[in-house]
Amino acid sequence: MLTVSAYGLAVALNLLIAFIGLRFLLVPRPAAAGYGVPAKQDGDAAYLTIKGLRDLTYGVMGLALTAFAGAHAVGWFMLVVALVPLGDTLIVLRHGGTKAVAFGIHFATAVVVLISAALMFAL
Repeated sequence: MLTVSAYGLAVALNLLIAFIGLRFLLVPRPAAAGYGVPAKQDGDAAYLTIKGLRDLTYGVMGLALTAFAGAHAVGWFMLVVALVPLGDTLIVLRHGGTKAVAFGIHFATAVVVLISAALMFAL
């Protein structure tokens, strides 16, 4: 049961981050608003593309590790990648986003990713 839960959570999180990456690539301005810091209309869209590519890459890498590597490799990946939503929390707070988005989305995501890492290490 623990194995199914650990791998299921890892797959779900990696699919979610890949989806977020695709969303930033396909509809960047609405994705930025959902992130918590809306993009300026006259801003450089390259940064939104960079975020999309970053998130898509993390999601695909996580799925590849989950499929082809051991649980401890996935655990280490999840532990390291938890830095991204922790950083996103600070970015939203520093750039005028709401505390609700910073903590309710980004910090909560970091906590779930850390739980996923712990579950993978427990296998």
